[in-house]
Amino acid sequence: MKKMGDADSQQLQDYKEGVKQEAEELVLKEFPETIMKLNNLLNTPAFKNRAFKDFRQDLEIPIPDPILVTANEVDPPAKRTKREQSPESHSTGASVNILPMGSVPCNKTLVDLINIVKPHIRKLVEDSNMTKMWISFMIPKIEDGNNFGVSIQEDTLAEVQSVESEAAGFFDQLSRYFIARGKLVSKVAKYPHIEDYRVAVQEFDEKQYLSLWLVLSETRNRYCGLHDIVMKNIDKIKKPRSSIATESLY
Repeated sequence: MKKMGDADSQQLQDYKEGVKQEAEELVLKEFPETIMKLNNLLNTPAFKNRAFKDFRQDLEIPIPDPILVTANEVDPPAKRTKREQSPESHSTGASVNILPMGSVPCNKTLVDLINIVKPHIRKLVEDSNMTKMWISFMIPKIEDGNNFGVSIQEDTLAEVQSVESEAAGFFDQLSRYFIARGKLVSKVAKYPHIEDYRVAVQEFDEKQYLSLWLVLSETRNRYCGLHDIVMKNIDKIKKPRSSIATESLY
């Protein structure tokens, strides 16, 4: 194994020091600014007391005229039974090749809100990752005794890792919305006479709005939680072992 040279070792140490300085400024200065920014965003008309009806969208998938069957067109029992037994006779819904409006658009109102929320989720993932590295770099080498401060570091680190994972889950949740909604819309196109599928799309969009509000609220809350736990334990996080306690051992 190639031994790390002095230049590489110094670059690595400089990198660690840079991360610690950047992360400390992030937590102490930028976290409070981000919290207030998110809180103000939640109080804008886009999110505060928004009516669910604002998110209803006409799919513009017409309902075909019903097909009237006369008495002369009804198959005799024997013929009908034979046709029903044939595998090709089972209906799988209406055949929709071309929609009158060309395509069914996404719910633009929700897409606009998603584009507002996504950058904040991404920033929470990045900020929690930076905070995690900062705490990790300040954990001292393993020694016997005087490890109370180290345990505080580890507990704080576990909380930061939890926030990072949860924020990544928020991001995944947004992407899955389009897949699920697309399947519902395809049901409307395939079974245009069934009103329940159309209502299901409306209900799903309303649920997504509530989910977006909740995700944005939780993003703010996670920033508050991280800032609170770090500020309450900042001394032990930066200096987990007391020099006085170390000297008293001798």
